[in-house]
Amino acid sequence: MSVLQRDPREQVRVLDEDGTVVGDVPDLDDETLVSMYREMKLARHFDARAVSLQRQGRMGTYPPLSGQEGAQVGSAYALDEADWLFPSYREHAALHVRGFPLDRVLLYWMGSERGNQAPEGVNTFPAAVPIATQTLHAVGASWASKLKDERKAFLVYFGDGGTSEGDTHEAMNFAGVFDTPTVFFCNNNQWAISVPRERQTASETLAQKAHAYGFQGVQVDGMDPLATYQVTRAAVEKAKSEDPENEELRPTLIEAVQYRFGAHTTADDPTVYRDNDEVEKWKRKDPIPRLETFLRDTGRLDDADVERIEREVQEVVADAITTAESTPRPDPTEMFDSVYADRTPDIDAQRESFTDLRERLGDDAFHNE
Repeated sequence: MSVLQRDPREQVRVLDEDGTVVGDVPDLDDETLVSMYREMKLARHFDARAVSLQRQGRMGTYPPLSGQEGAQVGSAYALDEADWLFPSYREHAALHVRGFPLDRVLLYWMGSERGNQAPEGVNTFPAAVPIATQTLHAVGASWASKLKDERKAFLVYFGDGGTSEGDTHEAMNFAGVFDTPTVFFCNNNQWAISVPRERQTASETLAQKAHAYGFQGVQVDGMDPLATYQVTRAAVEKAKSEDPENEELRPTLIEAVQYRFGAHTTADDPTVYRDNDEVEKWKRKDPIPRLETFLRDTGRLDDADVERIEREVQEVVADAITTAESTPRPDPTEMFDSVYADRTPDIDAQRESFTDLRERLGDDAFHNE
């Protein structure tokens, strides 16, 4: 039975909370497994440094990802090079796995549109801060790809709060009707800012909502990177399948159950709406030590490897920060150039009004350092 045919109320797992194998380990070579671990360690360290930068006033508001490394790295590794990734605003680790530079992630949160520019050949869309709008973009792109007879999968991330948006319903309904090669990846991290999961829906799971749209839904332990990889890989392969005997529709909804250890963003205070006991309970499910234990127990990792990886990660993140902070800050008028492909008369009028205000107040009022 395919992992996607499991009851959506039954959570898929490969590793338990202690890193012990409790399911089928995906067929990945040693190098790939260690690389996944390295990417997760990199994401955790990057996250801590990014929060520190924001607290020091060196960067704007930032959305932490700690706790969600397993879901992001595991799912991103399941994509093939030609596939596409559509992030929300928290997928820093997934983007990096796909080849998006960390310094550009920092630039984006420093207010520079340069941070939205993916390098040539890196199939990632820009970050989407409006909730769930990216689900529509992903379905549109996947439908176009299908019409062009391409064999590509389109993976789109959104949170549990995003399932309450009409955009998500429209995207999944359209994907089901037109059988698009879309993989919907719901990061159910238990809280949509301060609104708990149980206030999003009366459904027992989010995964089971897929049945209403006519395609498969599966719930996975999102803090288990191997299970996340396994489920996402199956969904990606189904999305690109041309087997005439395959009666299942191409789209899949994955609900990755996980937890964000930190705040929704650095503008949020999670202690107002959740208690420390809850956080500590979820920290015992931390995806990084789970994978590390598995790799150590199977002889793929030792103390020397961990120390080397930690040194490498610190160097990579330090270099990314140096590159981002040495990049010239954008002129404030550049914000009018990035709204649309071409400026409209309304945008030109706003730009002119801003320029007049700037001349009256002086450049010091708009100092961006």
